[in-house]
Amino acid sequence: MSGELLLEIGTEEIPAGFLSPALEGMKNLLQTELKNQRIHCEKIITLGTPRRLVLCAQGVAEKQTDTVVDTMGPPAKIAFDAHGNPTKAAESFALRQGVSLSDLGVVDTPKGKYIQVTKKISGKETVSLLPEFLEKVIFTIPFPKSMRWANSDVRFVRPIKWILALFNNTIIPLSIDTLKSSNQSWGHRFLSNKPFTVCDVASYLQQIEENFVMPEIEKRKARIQKDARQLAEEVGGKVLDDEHLLDEVANLIEYPVILRGSFAPAFLELPRDVLISSMREHQKYFALIDAHGALLPYFIVVSNNQARDPQVVIKGNERVLSARLTDARFFFREDRKKTLFDRVDALKHVVYQVKLGSLYDKVVRLTEITSHLVRAINPALAQKTQRAALLCKTDLLTAMVGEFPSLQGTMGREYALLEGEDPDVAQALYEHYLPTTRKGILPASVIGSLLSIAEKTDNILGCFSIGLVPTGTADPYALRRQALGIINIILEKSFHLPLPDLLSRSIELFAAKATRGPDAIQDEVLEFIRVRFLNRLTAQGFDHDVVEAAASAGFVDMVEVFERITALQELKKQPDFQPLAITFKRVVNIIASHAYKEVNPSLLAEEAEKNLYEAYQKLAIKVHQLIDTHDYPAALKHLANLKPAVDNFFDEVMVMCDDQAVKANRLALLGKVAALFRRMADFAKIITE
Repeated sequence: MSGELLLEIGTEEIPAGFLSPALEGMKNLLQTELKNQRIHCEKIITLGTPRRLVLCAQGVAEKQTDTVVDTMGPPAKIAFDAHGNPTKAAESFALRQGVSLSDLGVVDTPKGKYIQVTKKISGKETVSLLPEFLEKVIFTIPFPKSMRWANSDVRFVRPIKWILALFNNTIIPLSIDTLKSSNQSWGHRFLSNKPFTVCDVASYLQQIEENFVMPEIEKRKARIQKDARQLAEEVGGKVLDDEHLLDEVANLIEYPVILRGSFAPAFLELPRDVLISSMREHQKYFALIDAHGALLPYFIVVSNNQARDPQVVIKGNERVLSARLTDARFFFREDRKKTLFDRVDALKHVVYQVKLGSLYDKVVRLTEITSHLVRAINPALAQKTQRAALLCKTDLLTAMVGEFPSLQGTMGREYALLEGEDPDVAQALYEHYLPTTRKGILPASVIGSLLSIAEKTDNILGCFSIGLVPTGTADPYALRRQALGIINIILEKSFHLPLPDLLSRSIELFAAKATRGPDAIQDEVLEFIRVRFLNRLTAQGFDHDVVEAAASAGFVDMVEVFERITALQELKKQPDFQPLAITFKRVVNIIASHAYKEVNPSLLAEEAEKNLYEAYQKLAIKVHQLIDTHDYPAALKHLANLKPAVDNFFDEVMVMCDDQAVKANRLALLGKVAALFRRMADFAKIITE
């Protein structure tokens, strides 16, 4: 027999960003608890609004599955005497386990014979177990922040107002502080603020919608999209796609009512991003666009109430937005009275980080770093790159960015274009913050990419220089994300940049402020980036041993390392790769603890060692040429041609012979071979069968 479980936690309004992760956490917690309690469950679904967290479990077994438990006792030689009679130790063990002496058995273990008792444990009724582990689920739901209220010691995301807990129409007795569970839920705060009685999941879903609550997040989102699309089409437009805003709005309401408002067309003189931010960030409005992507003077607002006169709600929202846009227009016009270049000197008075100086200091460093980068990538872009570095932080001093911090970079681009700056420079002012998330879009231009690399390198090295190093999961300055941004840009753009040189040049710029030695900083940052690089590629599907082997052979140019990894991964798919890797690993292992010099051909006595030396000489020049031109697949194929000569060498030659000069020469020969393929990868790190 199976049944259904329904748990609803009614609360004050939960922050929108907390809701979906909490529901996912609840589901995982219930799955874990049911499994731990040996209670079968066919399906768990979650529902949620700002005022309720809901779990529905279907096909829940009405009792635990029976289980057999083997409990080990003392060694048999202690439990029984020489005549096979039970000792006090056996009697004591049987008493503790609640069995008779005749129930004891003897089992063989790796440590010898031990006594054991096997007991069949009958499962308990599910309903008797639910109170304890449901309370555990409730109090372990993951929230970024929790709170206490009134005089209670209970902590939860928001004050709990009611608890509905049912298993097969039976109330599960839960107690949270002075609040007791029941079979009642509540409707919408404004449209149906009254309780209703529930007997099962079906009646809950029916009645809650009758009481103006739409508990399914995806259903609310679909309603918003459908009604918003219809209202947009009525004025010849469509809703600007904004998944993040849709997710947020859907988690702010229980019953979506979609309305369309308008604003004065004169406000369209403002930059597009300013209008969108004014609508999205403060008011949670959706913007409307025409068929060509141009903004229309309309917006979509999602209300949580069904007003008797919708026009009253619309007019109220229009007044609020008009005030917001009036402010934005004022900021925009005030900002235009000064150019970005006019603001450069004022950066001296803005602290970037108390131990790292001002924003002006940062701009000076970015100018130096980008100068270093552009020489390596495209010297023809030097002048534009330097101009972009000089202006890249000036929009932080504008009133518009002060009001809308998310527009940093965006307003830099807009103002630069209006001031007649080169379009490439203007675009770089926007792009140098990209990517803003782990999987965010990357800069499209070379100038923007170089400035972004410089920005993130400066941030990472600045923090490491003064000891602000990420620890465990704590990374308040998002340095891991920024390191990944550097990696993604370099690989996407195929920038051949010697990473140690870049770090070394940047570290010099922090010399007067650093609280640690430059060598320690460089080593830690290089390893910090290397780990992010390895993680990125293994997440893409590259074998971990291949990635580690190639990176261990030299982590200087990330594009070059990536190309070696790709070539080695392809070679690993070949059927003869395993024997080849084993051969190369053998070479590495035998020379690992030995120093070696140049090969002396006159000391090569055996035919096999002469053949290996000859094969090495024929291949070495070609392999070095192929590696230098980044033709790594061809280099690996040539290296594979050394395998027969190496195998024959090991079959016919005693490396560790008594003659020390001959021994050293043979080690030198193997060292030459090892050095050749170590330019591709450290084969000692390849996992072989």
